[in-house]
Amino acid sequence: MNDTADRPVAPNLTRMADEYAAASAQIKQRVILCAGTGCVANGAIEVHEAFVEAIATAGLNVATELRSESTADVRLSKSGCQGFCQMGPLVTVEPQGLLYVKVTPADVEEIVEVTLRDGKTVERLLYEEQRNGRRCHGPADIPFYRQQARTVLRLCGYIDPEDIREYIAEGGYESARRAYVDMTPEEICGDVLRSGLRGRGGGGFPTGRKWELTRVQPGDKKYVICNGDEGDPGAFMDRSVMEGNPHAVIEGLLITARAVGADEAYVYVRAEYPLAVQRIRKAVADAEAAGIVGEHVFGTELGLTCHVMEGAGAFVCGEETALIASIEGKRGMPKPKPPFPAESGLLGKPTVINNVETLACVPLVLAMGADQFRTLGTAGSPGTKTFALTGHVVNTGLIEVPFGATLRDIVYNIGGGVTDDSGAITDEGFKAVQIGGPSGGCLTEEQLDLPLDFDSLRSVGAMVGSGGLVVMNRQTCMVSVARFFMQFTQNESCGKCLLCREGTKQMLALLDDIIEGNADAGTLELLAKLGNAVQKGSLCGLGKTAPNPVLSMLRQFQGEYEDHVFHKRCPAGECKALLMPEIDPDLCKGCTACARKCPVDAIIGDVRKPHTIDVEKCIKCGACAEVCKFNAVTGV
Repeated sequence: MNDTADRPVAPNLTRMADEYAAASAQIKQRVILCAGTGCVANGAIEVHEAFVEAIATAGLNVATELRSESTADVRLSKSGCQGFCQMGPLVTVEPQGLLYVKVTPADVEEIVEVTLRDGKTVERLLYEEQRNGRRCHGPADIPFYRQQARTVLRLCGYIDPEDIREYIAEGGYESARRAYVDMTPEEICGDVLRSGLRGRGGGGFPTGRKWELTRVQPGDKKYVICNGDEGDPGAFMDRSVMEGNPHAVIEGLLITARAVGADEAYVYVRAEYPLAVQRIRKAVADAEAAGIVGEHVFGTELGLTCHVMEGAGAFVCGEETALIASIEGKRGMPKPKPPFPAESGLLGKPTVINNVETLACVPLVLAMGADQFRTLGTAGSPGTKTFALTGHVVNTGLIEVPFGATLRDIVYNIGGGVTDDSGAITDEGFKAVQIGGPSGGCLTEEQLDLPLDFDSLRSVGAMVGSGGLVVMNRQTCMVSVARFFMQFTQNESCGKCLLCREGTKQMLALLDDIIEGNADAGTLELLAKLGNAVQKGSLCGLGKTAPNPVLSMLRQFQGEYEDHVFHKRCPAGECKALLMPEIDPDLCKGCTACARKCPVDAIIGDVRKPHTIDVEKCIKCGACAEVCKFNAVTGV
């Protein structure tokens, strides 16, 4: 029997792209609704349903699925995250290039009548710049988008993530086809190595080198794993890529498998990402149905079986060996290295593990070429990086910038400036940025112009991490922020090694002493020594980086720590145990309500005259503030 004759015919990507483009050309207008997790949580599905009804009521033909015979007036589709999360639900109208923000079902009828029927703009639904009140018509007009370099995210907020044809029409899977049909594993590894692509999961290890280490290992059985176990607080870059462009991740896995000689792949996604799991599963199924993934990839003799596995949400499973243990059905706990996964990974076989964003970069590297890819970013950190921008900043959301962009670019241009606790812009309010989540470090005003890349951040005691960026204003207590991250890592410690298990617990207790006013001069010294010990003695990356936020903030904001310890005062007024209640004499009417409520008789004053608080008696219970009708009690 002729094996070649029995082999399935390779999928014709060009024909599939042409057929999709021809069908798309029959549609007059397109409405793209952001259906990432954030917008869905804010009612995007209800908006979608309202559009279906309103378009039909207006007498227009609507297509919710593109078919070759489609001749509808309007195509209504869903996209992944469009990035401008705080402004969602977002609605894009093409070909007008309009972006409507904070759209509700009640707004849909007006959009249909004014924009889809009459070709005009609903001005009130356009984004309004907070500084000058200017209305922006579309992404090209909005500073949040205009200052970015959306490369990995280019298709995330545009294509339908559940339609493989649209991904192919945008050039998708062509890099994977070339890898399997026209290139050798050595050539692929060489191109990726020359591109300078580094792992986007935080460590920044050269991707091509990791692949080459795996490729040269002996044996017929090898694995590739996509690490989608993103667990940093406030980080949602990988989730958004899986939701918005899952086929880019699958294509990255295909190329990786070809480069190292693997025939089996796992996409490991945390169960808290149900939409990402759903879309990745569908992407794998559609790629299999198209003959792209399976026994004969692109009609070759090479095969790739792809599994999607849900993780239980343990932060430690972001570490390679713990993730492998979880896939094997064991408790997610790290192992000492060496051997590295490239030598002995899943089931003892050579294994490559890359995170979602790294894999989504891989098709771009092959499509652009190594030299062109290196024109983005810096010499030591080529390409772009996605960040989750949040905190005290005007524009929060998912962003992508070239490596080498500065904090000033991100906070003031893309982010639109720092806000106070009321949400108003404050030009003098910047205090710090926590970068890299619980594994990262703190950057201050002195580092606003520091180019952000793997090496420059490491030089100041920080790291890219998964890409979380939390902006903090001057009303933020840095001790409380450090405690927040320490509590997170302490809770997530798997407990395998003593220094991480007990060291993080003791660091958390020391921070509690500082916040509660029970610390002394020895507390700060012990905190620093303990942090250094945990860094050096922990087994895996979780423990080694857990003290980073504490040590970074202790170094950058030593005076604030000393205020808490020596003066029993929280400059930001957040630590309740250190607050000293006061009565504002200008607001106090002398009604005596607070004096009658105080359980320890700490309030002194005559009727109709301003009262005062005896700080020696006060137990800071807050009863006085609760009963005061004139908001005269402060510091509680």
